[in-house]
Amino acid sequence: MKFDESKALQDKSHDLIPGGAHTYAKGDDQYPELSPGFIARGRGCHVWDVDGNEFIEYNMGLRSVTLGHAYPEVINAAAEAMPNGTNFTRPSVLEVRCAEKFLELIKAADMVKFTKDGSTATTAAITLARAVTGRDHVGLCSDHPFFSYNGWSIGRTEVDAGIPESEKALTSTFRYNDFESVQAMFDTHPGQISCVILEPSRGEEPKDGFLDKLRALCSSQGSLLIFDEMITGFRWHLGGGQAYFGVEPDLSTFGKALANGFSVSALAGKREFMDRGGLRHDKERVFLLSTTHGAETHGLAAAIATMNVYQQEPVIDHLWQTGERLALGFTEATREAGLQDYVHVMGKPCNLVFATKGPDGNPSQSYRSLFLQETIARGVLMPSLVVSYSHTVEDVDRTVEAVRGALEVYKRALEDGPEKYLVGRPSKVVYRRYN
Repeated sequence: MKFDESKALQDKSHDLIPGGAHTYAKGDDQYPELSPGFIARGRGCHVWDVDGNEFIEYNMGLRSVTLGHAYPEVINAAAEAMPNGTNFTRPSVLEVRCAEKFLELIKAADMVKFTKDGSTATTAAITLARAVTGRDHVGLCSDHPFFSYNGWSIGRTEVDAGIPESEKALTSTFRYNDFESVQAMFDTHPGQISCVILEPSRGEEPKDGFLDKLRALCSSQGSLLIFDEMITGFRWHLGGGQAYFGVEPDLSTFGKALANGFSVSALAGKREFMDRGGLRHDKERVFLLSTTHGAETHGLAAAIATMNVYQQEPVIDHLWQTGERLALGFTEATREAGLQDYVHVMGKPCNLVFATKGPDGNPSQSYRSLFLQETIARGVLMPSLVVSYSHTVEDVDRTVEAVRGALEVYKRALEDGPEKYLVGRPSKVVYRRYN
C-alpha cells in the first residue's frame, strides 16, 4: 500500500494550513506515518484516499456521519435546496421547518437555534446561562475532554496558550459520577456558578443517580444544567442522551450526527431561557448565535432529511446491534491472541473506542500507532470503532479479521519493542503544551 500522493499533499498542507488540517483530531500527528493523509471520496462506510487505496472507515467524520458517506436521501435534499439559493437577506422557510423537525425529536426542548459548529453552540449556551443567572462561573466535567475551542473550555487543558488567566479562573471542574466533587465545587463558589456542563455520558453508566442528583442540585442552586449532546445526540437514542437517561437539562447542544456530516449544530432548551435571545420579552437582551452562515439552506435541508431517515428507519437499533457484533468480535480476537490485558474495547456499542497498552500496562501512543498502522495495512481506518448505519455484517467481519492480523504484530512487539515494527515516529495526544 503506497501513500505517495498523500505525502506530497502533506508537505504542501503544512505550508498553507496551521497543523495541516482544519481539525486537530485529523492531524498527521494523530496517525502513523504509513496512513492515508487525504481522503478523496467516500461511499457508505468505505473511503478512498488520494492514492486510490480503499478502506473500511470507522469514526466516520469524527462521529458526524451516522448514516454513511454520500447518503442518497441527504445529498439529494441538499442538492435540491442549493439551486434555490443558499443564503438570503431574510430567513429561509427551511429554518422553521428544520426547527419543527428537531423539536419534534428533542422533547425536553421548546426552542432551538442553529449554527455551524459545536464550539459555537456550547459557548452560546454558556453565555446564555451567565445572562440568565447573572453569574460568571462555569462548572465543567473534567472527564470529558472537549467542549469548545473557546477559553472557558480549552483554558482547562494543556493547550491553553492565549487564554487569559482571568478567564481560566472562571471555570471550575468536577468528576463524572463523583457527586461529592460537584458539591465541593458549589461549596467553594457559593452563589457564583452559572451552569454545569457535561456530556450525559462518555460510555459509563451514571452511578447512584448521579445525573438526577446533578439535576436537583442545579435547580436548588439556581444554576443551569447543560448537556453537551454532540456525541450522544442521534446516536444513543433518537431523543439524545437526555431521553436515554430520562433527565431533562435546561439547555443542550447538538451537532455531528444532526445533518450526517453537513455543518449544522444546535443550541436547544427551555423557552424561559432561550427566549432571552429573542424579541418577545422586556428583559435585557442576549446576543445569541447571530451567524451569517448558521442557517444555510442546503445544511438545514440535509438536517431535515437526516432526521427523517432516523424516524423512518431503524438507524439507532442498527448502530447498537452492529457495534455489539464488532465489540464481541474484537474482544474474541484479543482473547485468542492472549492480549486482552493490552488491547480492549470500551464504551457503548453505538459509540465504541479502544485502548492500547504497553508491557507496563499503561496506555501507549507507540502501541496505538503500531495497531493503527497494521489495521490500515489490512484495509481498515479505525482511530475508533464508531459505526454508522452503512456498516454491514461483512464490513464488521472483515474488520475483525484485520484486527486479528494486527494483533499478531502487536504480540511480537510486546516482546521485541514497538520500534522494530513501527515505521516512523509514534502518534501524539492532541492536548499537549509543545509539539
